[in-house]
Amino acid sequence: MSEYHDPSNVINPEHADHHIITPVTYGIVFATLLVFTGITVGAAYIDLGIFNPVVALAIASFKAVVVILFFMHVKYQSNLIKLTVAAGFFTFLVLITMTMSDYISRAWGLW
Repeated sequence: MSEYHDPSNVINPEHADHHIITPVTYGIVFATLLVFTGITVGAAYIDLGIFNPVVALAIASFKAVVVILFFMHVKYQSNLIKLTVAAGFFTFLVLITMTMSDYISRAWGLW
């Protein structure tokens, strides 16, 4: 550990100033999540065949991205944290894709 002063905060970027999010931004995020919850409920009543789970997962993924960006403050973090979160989200998408391909390839479905 070095004992000198680092005014540009290069050595410890996790100690950077925190970004203050206004209540208006939280209100917009809340309204967005409510609208997409309504879209999720509406999509549940529409018969899309084999695309029902795909649409539901797409809406849920969008809502998860909104929560990650604003409630977890990832939007205002360093590029390393953004890359880490993106890698986790990419892993999630790969796992969902593999699960959906297994689900669709089974013979007991309606397809």
